[in-house]
Amino acid sequence: MLGSCQNYSMTVVTSQEIAQFRSQLSSFPDAMDALDAIEDCEGDLEDAAIALAIRAGQQPQTDNAQWLDALAKKCRAVICQPEFRADLQKGSYGGAIEYLAGTPLLPSILATPVVMYVVRQGVSSFCEPLDAQFPSHHP
Repeated sequence: MLGSCQNYSMTVVTSQEIAQFRSQLSSFPDAMDALDAIEDCEGDLEDAAIALAIRAGQQPQTDNAQWLDALAKKCRAVICQPEFRADLQKGSYGGAIEYLAGTPLLPSILATPVVMYVVRQGVSSFCEPLDAQFPSHHP
């Protein structure tokens, strides 16, 4: 069952959330492919991310439901930059996804599930460890 949904996740997004991302990312093919995979997995972000990673040639630990969380944390310094954080908190996702997709941190097709995961976790709480590390950046 290589690349299919396994259904062991804790992070599920709604069809409305998927539609909101889809409306903002229609000109970004990797994002649209990722959203299709998330829909195929019934909104299950971890399952979709693992299926997408396998499709992109990665070998995620498919028995590890924390894999997407670890991937998001790897991208935290980018996602929590002030301009991306402000956009995400306002519900504007394209800039962060496109920028993240262009970095060597992850395959571009994984940028969308990572950002959706961060939004679902809460941008402020996700970025809080960086705020504690660099308090002068965010008064």
